[in-house]
Amino acid sequence: MKYDIIVIGSGPGGYVTAIRASQLGFKTAVVERESLGGICLNWGCIPTKALLKSAQVYDYLKHVDDYGLKAEAIDKDFEAVIKRSRGVAEGMSKGVQFLMKKNKIDIINGSGKIKTGKKVDVTDADGNVTEYSADHIIIATGARSRELPNLPQDGKKVIGYRQAMTLPEQPKKMIVVGSGAIGVEFAHFYNSMGTDVTIVEFMPNVVPVEDEDVSKAFGNALKKSGIKVMLNSAVESVDTSGDGVVATVKTAKGEEKLEADVLLSAVGIKTNIENIGLEEVGIVVDRDKIIVNDFYQTNIPGYYAIGDVVPGQALAHVASAEGITCVEKIAGLHTEPIDYGNIPGCTYASPEIASVGMTEKAAKEAGYELKIGKFPFSASGKASAAGNKEGFVKVIFDAKYGEWLGCHMIGAGVTDMIAEAVLGRKLETTGHEVLKTVHPHPTMSEAVMEAVAAAYDEVIHL
Repeated sequence: MKYDIIVIGSGPGGYVTAIRASQLGFKTAVVERESLGGICLNWGCIPTKALLKSAQVYDYLKHVDDYGLKAEAIDKDFEAVIKRSRGVAEGMSKGVQFLMKKNKIDIINGSGKIKTGKKVDVTDADGNVTEYSADHIIIATGARSRELPNLPQDGKKVIGYRQAMTLPEQPKKMIVVGSGAIGVEFAHFYNSMGTDVTIVEFMPNVVPVEDEDVSKAFGNALKKSGIKVMLNSAVESVDTSGDGVVATVKTAKGEEKLEADVLLSAVGIKTNIENIGLEEVGIVVDRDKIIVNDFYQTNIPGYYAIGDVVPGQALAHVASAEGITCVEKIAGLHTEPIDYGNIPGCTYASPEIASVGMTEKAAKEAGYELKIGKFPFSASGKASAAGNKEGFVKVIFDAKYGEWLGCHMIGAGVTDMIAEAVLGRKLETTGHEVLKTVHPHPTMSEAVMEAVAAAYDEVIHL
């Protein structure tokens, strides 16, 4: 069968790419070996947020007295929490199925392997192989949990994020290796449910990609919640011969043994680029990533790649944006390369973290003279009324030209607030323009305006 575009993978990169391609008039097909929506929708972004929502509601119930209310016999049903999360994911997957049908996109079930001559072999569950061809083939096969040689995952005692979402019973003790977004989100969820959690982080700060002020504040929040944090530490080996796991951790003070029911390895991702035909076609790969140009064309004409398999931030919204850019370029529309310096990053633990642009350290290292403003949510009327006074907004401007270099937030709901900074930076907004933009009161978003005001010595509420 012949198509204009075949997309291999239906995650947030693949299915969005297919829909935009169909909108542009291309006859489009998607190859998917598991469930529509990929890891993000079925085993990542969406179901984890469902778990975290249950944790948030449970936390509210445990502190209901703080709001002048009374409740008795507060408890959780771990199995029901997991079941709700899976139900949310299944509902979203059905939504993607509807979108595919609505946009007249063919779904080809099976594992795709590219061939020369712009062809794709798809092997179905029974082992049958069918050949398809297209003018343009877009690889969007995503990634999976990365395994370290000293932390082999058995799916039961040493697990990745996928198993962490469907554990048959709640562990009493858990070790989380890695304090990136995946690690701290699961640490927060299980800790909220009552599991004794220890985070082991190789770097000197948790969430190490964030601004240091945010990292330190979040580290304090983790410890306040009862999570043990081991920094500058590394798991050397894991013994799974007993009922649980015994991890040998190398620290600055020497080796330490940690015992737990389960160990979650959250040390990054590994791209799904094996056995998909890259070598046969001659597509160039470097350090586990497919090399592409600004519009996601590989070195072989007619073959493209987007999402986690290419260099850049491995985020769902990045993959979607890359796919749209790719097919719009194929269609001959005027499109511009994505600005990877203006990609928002979000962590959905409690408190939430959201950031975009340069950290203070990176801006100083780049030679900028800075104006920095910070506004704590403890001074926010909305935060006080909501009982969520933890955290702050920090903004970084170039003192010479007023360029908004970075924005970093930690607190309740900040993942919904960061888009203001992303849009402002896209439009090359100055601090003065933010100050003169009237923000509604009382809202958490006022903290952005107040932080900018603090940077320019005009803050009112501090």
